[in-house]
Amino acid sequence: MWLARWRTEMVTCIACGETVTRDDAREYDKYGDRWDREGKDFEYLCKPCDEERCRRDRRGLEAHLIDLEAGEHSRETFVRRYMLALEERRRVEEG
Repeated sequence: MWLARWRTEMVTCIACGETVTRDDAREYDKYGDRWDREGKDFEYLCKPCDEERCRRDRRGLEAHLIDLEAGEHSRETFVRRYMLALEERRRVEEG
């Protein structure tokens, strides 16, 4: 029964905003512990966004998202803060 619901449940990709079936998505746990499922709500990435992002180095990403208080502010505020942090990191790396 749960498998049929999993294939028809609709979820929204946190990267592109596309609504897809759960079967066409990948679970994303911002705390990095997707196996501990008790009492947890997952976010989702559509398969194309998951493939695109999984090829990149993620070291430090979770800590960076926590530092930026991901999930604590509106999407617009978070994206603005994230882009400012990326720009600052580029300036530091460039010297």
